[in-house]
Amino acid sequence: MQTIKADVVIVGAGVTGAAIARELSRYDLQVVVLEKEADVGAGGSSKANTAIVHAGYDAPPGTWKAKLNVRGVELYDQMCGELEVPYKKTGTLVVAVAEDQVAHLEELLERGRINGVPELEIIGRERLLQMEPHINPEAVAALYAPGAGIVNPFELTVALAENAVMNGVQVFLSQPVTDIVVEQGQVREVRTPDYRVETRFVVNAAGLYADDIARMVGQDDYYIVPRKGEYYVFDKRFGDLVKRPLFPVPTEVSKGILVTPTADGNLLIGPNAQNIEDKEDLATTPEGLQEVLSGALSVVPDLPLRHRITTYAGLRNVAMPGNDFVLGPVPEVKGFINAGGIQSPGLTAAPAIAEVIVNYLAEEGLELKPKASFNPERKAIRRFGEMTMEERREAIAQNPAYGQIVCRCETVTEAEIVEAIHRPIPATTVDAVKRRTRAGTGRCQGGFCTPRVMALLVRELGMPWEEVTKKGGSSRYVVGKTKDLLLGKVE
Repeated sequence: MQTIKADVVIVGAGVTGAAIARELSRYDLQVVVLEKEADVGAGGSSKANTAIVHAGYDAPPGTWKAKLNVRGVELYDQMCGELEVPYKKTGTLVVAVAEDQVAHLEELLERGRINGVPELEIIGRERLLQMEPHINPEAVAALYAPGAGIVNPFELTVALAENAVMNGVQVFLSQPVTDIVVEQGQVREVRTPDYRVETRFVVNAAGLYADDIARMVGQDDYYIVPRKGEYYVFDKRFGDLVKRPLFPVPTEVSKGILVTPTADGNLLIGPNAQNIEDKEDLATTPEGLQEVLSGALSVVPDLPLRHRITTYAGLRNVAMPGNDFVLGPVPEVKGFINAGGIQSPGLTAAPAIAEVIVNYLAEEGLELKPKASFNPERKAIRRFGEMTMEERREAIAQNPAYGQIVCRCETVTEAEIVEAIHRPIPATTVDAVKRRTRAGTGRCQGGFCTPRVMALLVRELGMPWEEVTKKGGSSRYVVGKTKDLLLGKVE
């Protein structure tokens, strides 16, 4: 076991942990991020994401969710611009399909104004149908929030983490935290299977497992309830069926099953909301998917059901009691800071949460000396599929690997995948390549490109085929060579 030293250890590399890491990289500090998965943004809570930058009208006034949602929106333009992450200000609509739902829109409008959300308004049926021709013809009104938008959450998480690494942060993947040593009320050490990290400050951004990490230092005043959400993804040909995210009137447990375009051009519907016990249960269910379909059809009746290309599920991490973000220090343990219970609007609030956590660290005694060499910018992988014909010719002339199409559905080239494998946080699994390049996200869902992506991982990383995984751990595609199998050399 290797011993290393750090000023701050961040547990978890979802969007929250990555945002905190980037914020801390502005200062002259040794920061270590420990992530149990084989990639950043790969946990169950990262998947429970509709990729919406919420306006901020839904959260109860005075909560962390309300305050940090609005602040997060203020930070998004600059953050995504610096990191070259796709972000579109589309606005959102909460749609009332009956007169008795209009009162709820008025409640949301008032709540939004209290929370400080700008430009909210309730629009009537005529304007609503002009804005969204495919909406339920029974719709009578909608709450319009022009400041909301859509983002690529997976690329955002990768971009935040990459920029943090570029500025000196160390990220250790496949390293679940097994223990936190506290001596005389002060954090002293964090342990994983391979490392002992000596530190005085720990930030708990462990998503679904934030309560388990908190218990390692004796905190037991909150627990995480996994809340499953299931989704359908539709072919890109129908990505413009709606122009912006369309919500139904929300319920007590969820913002409802919505219909939304994605930043990458697909159409997405979901999620439902079901509290479960297993924090690793990412399975979709027939009943859940039918609930998603029924809910989405009540908003947009003419969904192109024959053009669904995949389903998936993720888990929101709901902190109880309180159902709010759990942010701040533990009075009995100096140096331990929580950033737990980060469910919706956590994606929106992530940069604002990072600001809050850094302030708490300073209050706990961490010295923040600005780093003169900090660079907030990160260059994205150039997407061949988005280039003009002239740009494509120039790219191929400079690097012939741009002329080799690996993923036909998304027009992803060998050059893009090779770059992803050698970025500041290398893509070492098939899913990691997918998150960075979209190879495997198209209509055939990797049926054509998966073996080709595997071949590039083998070539670039020098690993045997048997070690290539979908998402790390034991998720291997290949058990051995056919000849060895026939000869009985493979169990």
